Amino acid sequence: RTLLPLDDCLYALQPSIPYLTRSSLHRCLQRHGISRLPEVQGDRPVRKRFKSYPIGYFHIDIAEMQTAQGKLYLFVAIDRTSKFAFTELHTKA
Repeated sequence: RTLLPLDDCLYALQPSIPYLTRSSLHRCLQRHGISRLPEVQGDRPVRKRFKSYPIGYFHIDIAEMQTAQGKLYLFVAIDRTSKFAFTELHTKA
């Protein structure tokens, strides 16, 4: 099995094999039995359920953004139940 995805293998091999296509590389790897990524080792994390919230419970976040004109502040509010999102850009936090 290869440790790299197909596209990464293709990118690495194309300089030395210019006419190599993605499909022909995939067929070659399949023919030699190495076309799949290895299974992830170790314990899988336990999946937790999200906490239930009433509609109108918003998660609010602020992110500073750099632009060519200077700093802007992105304000984001997301309703945890309906997934309604609202964003605004401001020059001052």
